Amino acid sequence: MTRQQHASHQPAQLKQQLKDSSIVVAPGVFDALGASLAEQAGFDTVYLSGASLAYTQLGRPDIGLLSITEICTAMSHIRERTNLSVVVDCDTGFGNAMNVMRSVRLLERSGANAIQLEDQTYPKRCGHLRGKTLVSKSEMVGKLHAALDARESDSTLIIGRTDALGVEGTDSAIERAQAYYEAGVDMLFIEGIRSDEDISKIMTQFKGNVPIMANMVEGGDTPLQNAQALEDLGFSLVIFPGALVRAITHMASRFFATLKQDGTTDAFRDQMLDFKQLNDYLGTQAMLELGEQYDNR
Repeated sequence: MTRQQHASHQPAQLKQQLKDSSIVVAPGVFDALGASLAEQAGFDTVYLSGASLAYTQLGRPDIGLLSITEICTAMSHIRERTNLSVVVDCDTGFGNAMNVMRSVRLLERSGANAIQLEDQTYPKRCGHLRGKTLVSKSEMVGKLHAALDARESDSTLIIGRTDALGVEGTDSAIERAQAYYEAGVDMLFIEGIRSDEDISKIMTQFKGNVPIMANMVEGGDTPLQNAQALEDLGFSLVIFPGALVRAITHMASRFFATLKQDGTTDAFRDQMLDFKQLNDYLGTQAMLELGEQYDNR
């Protein structure tokens, strides 16, 4: 099976996985290297995080500064490098229903397997920041219908996210999520869950009807739980969207401090790959040999 053929089957694979009882764990990534490392570690699904893209590509917070072009570029690089299933954070869809349709088409053609859309106003902000505002329920339902109509394949999943819990309360969030479910989304994401009581209400309403997604943010509003505990509660997918960036930022800060102090990387060598190790991981020699097959033909 070619890479292209394999990739085309990935959406159906993710759709089937979500029907199983085992939870899907999707680490957050922001580029092809991170995605390939996740694949090497044994993950079959990753989450292309808008927040992580803002943090790393712009060096800025998650407050609606990204464009669809930047997300599509990252998605296409990940698809070229890996055969992972990729859940993509599409923020608000970057405008009204027409913008949503364009965003869905672009991401699907870039290789996305699932596309998440949220009901914040634009520009949005991270779901764990205060001061969020929402579009009306009816407007969001229309945007979700537009997303569903725009996708080329029914196996490309559309995820409806509501940020209402932190703005209007749990009951309003469930009411909005019910409307999004009735619109036909493939999965629900109720952001900013704060308590076991929230989880109980959500699962009473939706468990067994539609997959529910959990979001684990270190230091965020939702208490951290491991994948098995979330599976036992009824969640089908859990994302760790910004964890990799937080780990890299912590490590990089120590690296730069060491280099500044010592004027050399020697003290950090045991925490680094050397030149050969990195090239071995990247498959440099194999790629050079492949290129040589086409020389002088």
